[in-house]
Order: sequence, then structure tokens, then C-alpha cells
Amino acid sequence: MSGHSKWATTKHKKAVIDARRAKSFAKLIKNIEVAAKIGGADLAGNPTLYDAVQKAKKTSVPNDNIDRAIKRGAGVSGESVDYQTIMYEGYAPGGVALLIECLTDNKNRAAAEVRTALSRNGGNLADPGSVSYNFTRKGVIVVSGEGTTEDDVMMAALEAGAEEVEPHPDGYAVTTEASELVPVRVALQGAGLDYESADVEFVPSLKVEADADTARKVFRIIDALEDSDDVQNVYSNIDLTADVQAELEQDE
Repeated sequence: MSGHSKWATTKHKKAVIDARRAKSFAKLIKNIEVAAKIGGADLAGNPTLYDAVQKAKKTSVPNDNIDRAIKRGAGVSGESVDYQTIMYEGYAPGGVALLIECLTDNKNRAAAEVRTALSRNGGNLADPGSVSYNFTRKGVIVVSGEGTTEDDVMMAALEAGAEEVEPHPDGYAVTTEASELVPVRVALQGAGLDYESADVEFVPSLKVEADADTARKVFRIIDALEDSDDVQNVYSNIDLTADVQAELEQDE
């Protein structure tokens, strides 16, 4: 299935995040703060906050940190949260497109850090619209593979209106229309399926196949970008064959 390679970056990113737990915590906390500010502190009435909290808990963010983030975002603690979402577009070696999602309280700092991470690692910024046209907002739910079969996930997900189910390093990835993320996630839970995360992501329409050397360069850029506290997510259209994935796994 060609979709396998879509999750190669996810596997790579998971290893990076595990090695940078403190930075990962900060980004998860920021997601919670923004979700609480937009939709309020009630998890039952704010599915975006519910999913942000679930993801933080799955990554072992302490409950006290989560509670404080909810209160801070909702304004209950008297503190204010003011983040701006900015999208940057760029290219990595091999013509691989990058969509860089920032959540920042300082636009100038975020722009400088993105530009530096790209230029120092063989990439470059692209004109607005030159990359984003190739990406579509989709809901992506990662279902735990523990004690679950692909048939179980497909039956529950497709009946609920999901578009696709694919293997993922943590189990299975269920892709939906962005507007269908919550209904499909609720249906999966109703079927007794545990999920690791539920996010709206940018999924590429056209992918670029890369060899192992190019992939290493692309991942180096992604790592550099994710080192920035202002960068929340990096999406790419890199496509890796099974042979290239196997070669990259030898590096780990």
C-alpha cells in the first residue's frame, strides 16, 4: 500500500520527540492553552480541547501541567494567552515541499528561526501559495494497534464516514475530512478502540519520492525546524519506498 510511506516522517518524528520530551511538553501545553481560549475550559463541550488533553496525557504530560494550561488558556487563572498561527512554506533538498505551522507570540522571532533553520540545512523559503496548494486539511486519528486488528478499525471508521485506514508506527492512521474528525473519533471510541491522537493535519496530494541521502537531508531540516519553540508542526510531501525506509532504520 503506497500510503505506508506517508507515515515514515511520523516514525522519525516520534523518535525525535522522545529525545526532546521537555520541548514536546511545551508544544502540547500550548495547544491546550489555545484550545481552551477558543472553546472554553469544559472538555465535554470543547472537543478540540478534549483531543489536545488526550494527546498530552498519552505523552505523559503531568496532570497538574494540563490543568494549569486549561485555566491559563480559559483566563480562569488571570493570566492571558495570545498566540498567533502563521504558516510558512518552503523547500527541502530534492524538491520536497514543506508546510511549516507556527504558533507564536512573536511573529518576527518565528520568521527568523524558520528562515535560519531552512538556510543552514540546505532548504529555502517559498513564496506564499507555491507549496500550500498541494496540501489539504484532513482529520488524522491514530488508533492504538495494541489488541486491535486493521479489520476492527476499518469497520468502525469507514462506517462512521472515514476516508482511509492505513498502517502507522503506533497502530493505524484513520484519515477523515477535517469536519468529520470528531464524529469519527467518537465512533471509534464507541467501538471500544483506544486512540493515541486526533488532529487536523495537512496531507499532501502529490508526493515526491526521495532516496535515503535526500531523506536524511529532509529530516535534518525538519529536526532543525522543530527545535524552534514557535514551530508546532512540519508537514512534507516526501515519499519513501520500503527499501529506503529500511535503509533509514539502520541509522537509528
